[in-house]
Amino acid sequence: MPKNKAINLLPLEEFNASTAGRVLRWATGTFRVIVIVTEMVVMAAFLSRFWLDAQNSALNNSIKAKSAQILAQADLEKQFRGTQAKLSIFNKIAQSNKTSSLIEKITSSVPGTVTLSRISLTRGAIEVRGSSLSDYDISRLVVNLQGAPFKSAELGQVGSSEKNTGEIDFVINIKY
Repeated sequence: MPKNKAINLLPLEEFNASTAGRVLRWATGTFRVIVIVTEMVVMAAFLSRFWLDAQNSALNNSIKAKSAQILAQADLEKQFRGTQAKLSIFNKIAQSNKTSSLIEKITSSVPGTVTLSRISLTRGAIEVRGSSLSDYDISRLVVNLQGAPFKSAELGQVGSSEKNTGEIDFVINIKY
């Protein structure tokens, strides 16, 4: 029976001896490693796709659930905002009650010959404009206003009235 002989078309000794043979052997070995590494990267990318799809699906479900919760709480949020608006209006009214008590205190301190023409309210300050027949009544008004609810009352401008002769126009600045 004949023996099976392997025929090698590239003789090893002569192939390794030439420069072209050594370069060809190095290139085939290197490219083999590059192909294996590339296949590993492709397999990792392919397998990670399943994990990324699962994460994407979980996130979409979470978004849908949270959207449903937000829609369910919309009426409560609307009521809450309405209550906050009502409380804001109440606070403004409560401050205006304080304002009305301040104006009442000012008007109750006015002597008989003093006429108030304008009261301007700002945050923390009041400006009172008026006229009087005597400077004594103006000073009495300033002294009366230096009482309890006000921090200070100072006489600002004083001058003779352009409209009515004999009257004195004045401005009092009050801080509360």
